[in-house]
Amino acid sequence: MEVGGVLLIGAAVVAVFILGLWAQRKRHERFRQWAAVSGWTYQEVDSSLVNLSRDQPFGVGSSRSAKEVLRGTFESRAALSFTYSWTTGSGKNRSTHLAHVVALALPTYLPTVEVTPEGLGAKLVKMLGARDLQFESEAFNQAYRVAASDERVGHAILHPRLMERLLRSDALGNAWRIDGTWILSWENGSTDLDRLASRLGLLSAVVRSVPRHVWLDHGYDPAPAATT
Repeated sequence: MEVGGVLLIGAAVVAVFILGLWAQRKRHERFRQWAAVSGWTYQEVDSSLVNLSRDQPFGVGSSRSAKEVLRGTFESRAALSFTYSWTTGSGKNRSTHLAHVVALALPTYLPTVEVTPEGLGAKLVKMLGARDLQFESEAFNQAYRVAASDERVGHAILHPRLMERLLRSDALGNAWRIDGTWILSWENGSTDLDRLASRLGLLSAVVRSVPRHVWLDHGYDPAPAATT
């Protein structure tokens, strides 16, 4: 290859690199502006969040990171949003994966309840012997797979009114999990600010629907304190 061709290729590589840095800076600036307007805070990276959970999409692969981290409140609950990334494979088969994770803090620890859309992944899990809770609503059973560390709690939380809510168009296809002191949701791709409010809204609806007796069984009374 002639020297001129090599120089052109080198210049193109440098240009792509510079454009990538510029786009990244613009994206960070957009997040900072969104946070400022919304009364939230923004961090480019927070490595502690890779340990937020041990279950999907966490706990697999390598080079795990949490970036584009937004913290604030949503309907009076501590809220969190970030882009989680991890890699699988090696060499030519190395792949990087992204998931937009959103979460709301719970007032107390609750047993794990995971609700994921039915699909190839869920069918494979069931073929391997994983438990899928069944409910009175056949439409709900066909739309979702439910796993719970305490099946009694799983059935109590997923009562008919919540199942009806989860069958609405804005909820279908969303995966979420009550995970200790958090309820979180994840979907493929990097952070989508346009979907943040609707996804947090769905998580908030789930939290509001948890029966009082479930909270009481785990040391929290959601009823407002009496005033004198």
